[in-house]
Amino acid sequence: MPHMATPSKRNSPAKSAKSAKLAPAQSDPSAKPFLRVYHSEELQQKTLRVLTTLESARDPTAHRADLTDLAIELTSSGLHYCFVKPLKDAKAGFVLEQSASVGLVGVQQVMATVIRNIIARMDGPQLLSVGHSLRQFMR
Repeated sequence: MPHMATPSKRNSPAKSAKSAKLAPAQSDPSAKPFLRVYHSEELQQKTLRVLTTLESARDPTAHRADLTDLAIELTSSGLHYCFVKPLKDAKAGFVLEQSASVGLVGVQQVMATVIRNIIARMDGPQLLSVGHSLRQFMR
């Protein structure tokens, strides 16, 4: 049987440009779906302290370690709230809860290393941007 050429399924450049122009503008974050994560009053106060210190610092890079510690603690708190707490609420049982907790310890260790490496390489404006994002999450 002879091979028949099939027409290309690619969009023409003009059509691609038109599609890009018709794409909806990024909507207001408050109008998007979200997942609410609660944390302790103590962690809330620590978050506000670190962010205020970072934002008012002459040199935000001097506060990388504090921001790193905060990011790690917020990550841990979020994982606990989104995963371990629902297991406890569901009364999944000691073995499943312990398995989840042990698994999350490993995840948190890896994430802590990643967070440390990333924040250590950020400059002042980048650190302030991260702080701004954290403030947005708190609203």
